[in-house]
Amino acid sequence: MSLSLPSTRDEAWRWSDLSGLEALVSQSKRDVAVDVASLWIGTGPRLLFVDGRYEAEGSRPGPVVVGAVDAASAHPLGRLAQGNGWALTLDKDAVAGAPPIEIVHVATGGANHVPASIELAEDAHASIVETYVGDGWANRLTRIALGRSARLMRAIRIVQETGFVSLRDEARLDAGASLVTTLLGGGGAGTRLDAEIRIEGPGAFAEHGGALLARGEQRHDAAVVVHHGSAEGTSRQLWRAVADDRATTSMAARVEVARDAQKTDGEQSLRGLMLKRTATVNLKPELEIFADDVKCAHGATVGELDAQALFYMTSRGITPDRARALLTQAFIADALSRIGDEAVREAFQADAEAWLEERA
Repeated sequence: MSLSLPSTRDEAWRWSDLSGLEALVSQSKRDVAVDVASLWIGTGPRLLFVDGRYEAEGSRPGPVVVGAVDAASAHPLGRLAQGNGWALTLDKDAVAGAPPIEIVHVATGGANHVPASIELAEDAHASIVETYVGDGWANRLTRIALGRSARLMRAIRIVQETGFVSLRDEARLDAGASLVTTLLGGGGAGTRLDAEIRIEGPGAFAEHGGALLARGEQRHDAAVVVHHGSAEGTSRQLWRAVADDRATTSMAARVEVARDAQKTDGEQSLRGLMLKRTATVNLKPELEIFADDVKCAHGATVGELDAQALFYMTSRGITPDRARALLTQAFIADALSRIGDEAVREAFQADAEAWLEERA
């Protein structure tokens, strides 16, 4: 199958390696040992997708509707996600997500593309957790529309062992709306994580970030754009990247402030940790500001573990590998602490700790 994909000559894709996607498309399905029961965190509504197909037997969708989703996109990967998917539509003051809605995506080879739509009316609240496991190429497009004072919390963990996961979010926030998305890249698959968030109403809040962990020859690539089109909006982008061996982790975070978006408060915090000097961390914070009454800041740092802290811990009987794991865990802790639901936060932290313990 021939795919029309961006190349590294395109500035927005210069750190992405999409060269293996055509091979994944033609890959045969295989048996993948996945204990789906262990992936559910709570007792709320749940949806199971296997190779992009909804599995009714292992699901109880609650307010989520499964079927054809109109979620067209011009994004090079997002536009591939067409046809059947899932949609959550909540009326004014409705609540879904206590406990959160959970969606598990299992891939067994080849490529699968699933669109999704989330529409929350005024003062509606929802919480969604998504998990990716298996092998192959899992490609997703999620369109989000939040009405006045609506609130959506999303937590996404990518623990797929091999293959590739590409996610594209396109969100629009009305006045006073809140969107918080936290991602964990803790498997062995490569990733491309894209988001375009448009703050269209005054006083809206958007936060997008997480922790990306890479080892071997693995590559993680995140590219997020937050566009402030209205006054008094707030945005936060907090990312933590860990790269081991010859892995590469890249994060591009951009904030755009339109002329009428006065009193915008935008902040970016990008930090990378190289566990070996053969690893690579790329960070690219960007601000484009046309308003004159704003508070915007960005920070980007890349470093190694503190040698004095390592010495202190090992001098007190902690093995060097265990000491490195504990310090790395502390480095990513603030990114995962943004998850509001305690059980979900603990599950994500456990997955991150498992990744670190594999190295130890």
